[in-house]
Amino acid sequence: MDLDALQRIKRWHVAHQNDHPVEYHMWDAMLTFWLAGWVGWIPAFTFDALWAAPLLAVAMSAPTLYVTWRARAHRARRLRCDWIGVR
Repeated sequence: MDLDALQRIKRWHVAHQNDHPVEYHMWDAMLTFWLAGWVGWIPAFTFDALWAAPLLAVAMSAPTLYVTWRARAHRARRLRCDWIGVR
């Protein structure tokens, strides 16, 4: 997932924050995990905590995993995601 896609989804969530507050906060959590994953590599290598590498890799891919899960649930008609088709 590129930064443009992250920004488009974030803009949709900000615009619809009052209508979908849980989705808004979930997306913020995914972006927080994403940022923590990228920033966490520096201390992991500095303090030789390579055990954290798998956790950081998952955190870095959190937004992509979340969008994939939501799109799959949307196609199966278990969840409705209005932001799936945002361009």
